[in-house]
Amino acid sequence: MQIAILGATGYTGLEVVRLLQHHEQAEVTYVSSDSQAGAHLADVYPHLRGVLAHTLEVADPVEIAKRADYALVALPSGVSTNVVPGLLAAGVRVIDLAGDHRLPSAVYAAWYQKTPPSSSVLASAIYGLPELYADQIADAKLIANPGCYPTATLLSLLPLVKHGLIDPQSLIIDAKSGLSGAGKALSAGTHFVEVHENFKAYKVGEHQHIPEIEQVLTDVNPSGEPVTISFTTHLVPMIRGILTTSYAKLTGSYSTEDLLAVYREFYRNAPFVRLHAAGHWPQTRDVTASNYCDIGLRVDPRTQRVTVIGAIDNLVKGAGGQAIQNLNLLAGLAQTTGLTTAPVYL
Repeated sequence: MQIAILGATGYTGLEVVRLLQHHEQAEVTYVSSDSQAGAHLADVYPHLRGVLAHTLEVADPVEIAKRADYALVALPSGVSTNVVPGLLAAGVRVIDLAGDHRLPSAVYAAWYQKTPPSSSVLASAIYGLPELYADQIADAKLIANPGCYPTATLLSLLPLVKHGLIDPQSLIIDAKSGLSGAGKALSAGTHFVEVHENFKAYKVGEHQHIPEIEQVLTDVNPSGEPVTISFTTHLVPMIRGILTTSYAKLTGSYSTEDLLAVYREFYRNAPFVRLHAAGHWPQTRDVTASNYCDIGLRVDPRTQRVTVIGAIDNLVKGAGGQAIQNLNLLAGLAQTTGLTTAPVYL
């Protein structure tokens, strides 16, 4: 497979570059950065010397179509909208890692405060959560790669909602992310002196990933009723990783082992979901630089509530690794191709 990576100098694009070096079926043939076009990628990031000797180019859909079968678009939300239509028209299959093609137009405009993509392009997009939509992903021309918070949250909650084991209107989600989730652009809120030795909530009740999570949970809700969540995000003074803690009221009398059995069956064919035994809990260190999502849960018999904890690396399973997992589905390869590297513990 010949692959173009658009936005290769951002943190997500850079992670795609790294991961594809382990993919025996993929060749990176085009890397773009409009702001640094003409520079060698290895000069921008010296750790890539001797690994990838590519010159950064302006994203040109016609030229990309000559040299690539697939484009992984790691551009900011609001920017990919302007690039994706040209790629599709040129016959390139696209995985968009931004939020532009995940939501209906009106919802996207309201939550992202940006102009939505055209209705025809949006209609062709498939939401790229492989553990739920693998069959649709395989035939798609455009994949909307999920966000990092939604990935950890959805994988934590899908079995409970789909099987009607919780009251979805009781869902409270407490989510924490490392700094790389904010992207490479500078801001006062992510400056070293602001985040070091500090822990804070942000975008309380108004994070742009809220409708994305609600949309998928509604899709699997057996009652057909819209799901509404309480969702609070926090910034942790670490580089990478996401930990979500979700709470919900049970609809019946279930034990921890009852629910673990449901999760085992739900994820029996999901190679990147790892379920913890009762009494053991995920931590971000266990998934660093990997495409795994670790999940642990416990029923509190006193309150008849369940707590579910999920951990991912936001740049891998929450972005670049999931994009490659989707790429494998598009190409008819095993989902694990190029993604079986072990997490980095230290």
